[in-house]
Amino acid sequence: MSRTAPVADDELLAERFLTPEERDRVRAAIAEAERATSGELRVHLEDRCEEDVLDHAAFIFDELGMHRTAARNGVLIYVSVGDHRLAVIGDAGIHAVVPTNFWNDVLGVLRLHFAAGRQAEGLCEAARMVGEKLRAHFPRRTDDRNELSDDISIG
Repeated sequence: MSRTAPVADDELLAERFLTPEERDRVRAAIAEAERATSGELRVHLEDRCEEDVLDHAAFIFDELGMHRTAARNGVLIYVSVGDHRLAVIGDAGIHAVVPTNFWNDVLGVLRLHFAAGRQAEGLCEAARMVGEKLRAHFPRRTDDRNELSDDISIG
């Protein structure tokens, strides 16, 4: 693909955050996390976040339709790559049943892996952690279907 204008160093950071193989590993980790739960998990990457990271993650949560799950048990892992800012947002159903420090524990795991340059490993471990909580509180139902894409969204 050719571009007519030069790409600035801070553009397309989210696109380059994970290699294609790492994206596949993260998608597989999301699918595995969702295998035993009715909950839904998404990962969203952006180059920059110009506002409060939690407010923006909540906006992305809404834009991705994550509030439309039947049990209100969607979870978004949001990464602003250029700013090194993270957020984990859980919908009302999951947020009501996890311990108050759970989201910070997930953020801590992400930060440790990212600081060591292990982006994919961090996202995979975070997906596993979230999947375990979802499975404990929202076990998979016989009529369960995948309500949201497992793809990593970039925007």
